[in-house]
Amino acid sequence: MSVRRVVAVFSAVLAAIGLATPAAADDRHGGRLPALHSLRSPVTDESFYFVMADRFANGDTGNDQGGLGSDPLVSGFDPTKKGFYNGGDLKGLLAQIDYIRGLGTTSIWLTPSFKNKAVQLEDGPSAAYHGYWITDFTQIDPHLGTNADLRALIDAAHARRMKVYFDIITNHTADVIGYEGSDRRGYVSKDVAPYRTAAGVPFDDRDHAGEASFPALDARTSFPYAPVLDPAERDLKVPAWLNDVTLYHNRGDTTFVGENSYYGDFFGLDDLFTEHPRVVAGMIDIYKTWIREFGVDGFRIDTMKHVNDEFWQAFGPEVLDYARRQGKREFFMFGEVFDTTKSFTSHFTTAGRMQAVLDFPFQEAARDFASRGQPAGRLATFFAGDDWYTDADSNAYQLPTFLGNHDMGRIGHFVTADNPGAGDAEWLARDRLAHELMYFSRGNPVIYYGDEQGFTGAGGDQNARQTMFASQVADYLDDDLIGTDATHARDNFVTAHPLYRGISSLAALTRAHPALRDGAQQHRYAADGPGVYAFSRLDRGDQREYLVALNNSVQAQTAAIPTYAGKRTFHRLYGTGPAHARTAQDGRLTLTVPPLSTVVYAESGRIPAAKAAPPVTVTGATPAEGARGRMHITASVAGSSFYETTFYAQVGNRPWQAIGTDDNAPYQVFHDVSRLRAGTPVRYRAVVRDNRGHTATSAPRPATVPAPAVAIETPAEGSRVRGTVEVRAVVDPERATHTVTFERRVASGPWTPIGADATSPAYTVFDPLPADLASDTPVEYRATVREPDGTTATSPVRLARAAGPQSTVATLHYYRPAGDYGDQETGWGLHMWGDAVDPAVLGQVAWDNPWPWDRVEGGWAEYDIPLAIDTQPVNFIMHLPSGDSVPDTREPGGDRSFLPINSPDVWIIQGDPAVHTSPPPV
Repeated sequence: MSVRRVVAVFSAVLAAIGLATPAAADDRHGGRLPALHSLRSPVTDESFYFVMADRFANGDTGNDQGGLGSDPLVSGFDPTKKGFYNGGDLKGLLAQIDYIRGLGTTSIWLTPSFKNKAVQLEDGPSAAYHGYWITDFTQIDPHLGTNADLRALIDAAHARRMKVYFDIITNHTADVIGYEGSDRRGYVSKDVAPYRTAAGVPFDDRDHAGEASFPALDARTSFPYAPVLDPAERDLKVPAWLNDVTLYHNRGDTTFVGENSYYGDFFGLDDLFTEHPRVVAGMIDIYKTWIREFGVDGFRIDTMKHVNDEFWQAFGPEVLDYARRQGKREFFMFGEVFDTTKSFTSHFTTAGRMQAVLDFPFQEAARDFASRGQPAGRLATFFAGDDWYTDADSNAYQLPTFLGNHDMGRIGHFVTADNPGAGDAEWLARDRLAHELMYFSRGNPVIYYGDEQGFTGAGGDQNARQTMFASQVADYLDDDLIGTDATHARDNFVTAHPLYRGISSLAALTRAHPALRDGAQQHRYAADGPGVYAFSRLDRGDQREYLVALNNSVQAQTAAIPTYAGKRTFHRLYGTGPAHARTAQDGRLTLTVPPLSTVVYAESGRIPAAKAAPPVTVTGATPAEGARGRMHITASVAGSSFYETTFYAQVGNRPWQAIGTDDNAPYQVFHDVSRLRAGTPVRYRAVVRDNRGHTATSAPRPATVPAPAVAIETPAEGSRVRGTVEVRAVVDPERATHTVTFERRVASGPWTPIGADATSPAYTVFDPLPADLASDTPVEYRATVREPDGTTATSPVRLARAAGPQSTVATLHYYRPAGDYGDQETGWGLHMWGDAVDPAVLGQVAWDNPWPWDRVEGGWAEYDIPLAIDTQPVNFIMHLPSGDSVPDTREPGGDRSFLPINSPDVWIIQGDPAVHTSPPPV
């Protein structure tokens, strides 16, 4: 254990017995407030290796079929198909553990390894090689081995001073529950069919989330769909409480938006009633067992954003406390929140009380910089938002950062897709540049298995899940690997691969210089366009400045980069350039960075010691843009040195409380006030500590908690409406106590009430429009939220227009510059699904038989699509028959859609994922 970690553990012990420096002042009147250090949790210097056990190494061929026999549709084992088990297991991981360690890995992160329902015939069919269709949460899937195999792997990792993290699921199980009339059904909202108690009384579950007062439920009366079980599967799930069908939401399949993203089944997977206290307690007990019995070191938590806050507020603290009582002082949990908006992702580490989330915003920023060559200034903007995560017990330094994964695709795929025809040398350079950014910037870097061997793939999901051992999958054998002539037809555990060696060297350098791993990160320089982005890293104890400069241009770039001191010598640790460089009088260090590469320089001495603390002023205390439940607090600190600024809040006359410490300019926090009543007075102060321990305190700045913000989600601005219109609103911050009322105005007439809703998290009414509205008549909506104390807020007006008659045909126009559409039988066609399309058409469409073009006019291929209803989206993929390789046989953009009632004609262009509602220039 490092000295820093020993200190962290000792501090935690002191805090537990009340002897540590208080995190909050006890002076109600604004006296002396302690200056705190920027938080470094025990986990800010890990290097993760994320591995899918089935796709890594086959250590035991005897478990390939999971004991289920040779039929792939029963066992799920077929090494020739990417959607089935391919044969990897835990013994294979153990046999290759030193290969993983050689990358500088400190933690192995496993995809879910619990026992799964091997095959779901409705899904492809495909198999549960990925681990997300769990039936038994108490044992390892037999395709991967046994519980004893896991114990051996964890013991071997611990003997090598490595940790093992489990990917866990808390909100769904395998698809076992069906519904009367059909196994899978469309989602029914709480506004259409509310939950009912066992006695048949309607109620809103959010009013009781996590509480002992949760009403008793009955399978026949409580749900919009009556859940049913196949008699052979009544006791399939383990632990036994999972077989109680009333512990599931039972509302049908999600579309991943709005209310149903919390309550709907993921492609039929049984969605647990996470608001129910029995589910909360059951999940906590399950994962306590894996900590206690196997010594698991942490959890990555799947689909965190699809679960209610009350679940995380109970689950996170209790599991963490239990792990620490089991001796796991560095136990760490981070969640998957697949979103790139920091105001949203940070919600789960503040209001949700979890330690960290996967840094999806970083992944996007890193791809934009290293692969797409976007302006360097975008990285400056990105890192400036890190303080969304700064609070009293967490910050951005503990976020796991990554470049690609098993869902979205690999960094190797991104650099080849973003730079077609660039060639292997440039692809390798961009891939390396992305890893350099990840290793030298804040956070815990995650390597997705195979990236160190230059794996690419044709996209995400199954196309990004190649085997490290020799593959028999035709789609994988076609892949072009970066930095090597190897293919997937052979094992790829090559420690001489340039990416493997490069990642190992990055890990070794950051291990030798810990400031590069978890030191304070200070923005220094960003070019206006593609070019140099530079930042400093500095350990507050060592006080030695490290300067990192990355160049995403294809030409060498020179920059004069600010540092903390003039006339100081820096020596090169990494990259190509002079062995030594010296700052000018003004502290600027002039460096020339080669194309698509990185240099790191370290100051030979310490930065100058401060003589006195600088003045500090709280300059802003306003509602945060994009999150009404957060207050954006900013401070101005005079001078230019290493400072740590602690922010304090005083609610009413309560004691001052520390709300976060920022160690890099601009100094700011985003205070979570979502639980405070609107109008509550809050005062803010800032305390600055310089690099010699001198402190200064600001004057208090008053502020007031704002009223919540309400916004209409549907109908969309400018959309067409007809018949009964669904009007849906959301409120920020969200509270179960809200009631939202809705009004409508037609053609500048009077506002008319159309209903109210008190069921969170989405508020909905259904508005039957007059049947005689002329086409294009303006129809406006607004919503007003009311809280129990009388606080109200009204949304901006949403303008829609009356639609004309029902469209019976939609037309998609497709442009390929070469006009190479092919013939109607073997050429480019549409794979389609959804309620909008005529069922007779859907009955003809298959992956090997897409809907063909009707004509080619003016260079555009035109596809007429018969409609059943124009108020639902047409979902489509443009591809060649059976083609699934972007861009050669399938267009980019993934699953795309358009709404015919708004745009019965749409246009798409080869290579462009956008769906245009008017003819674009070509």
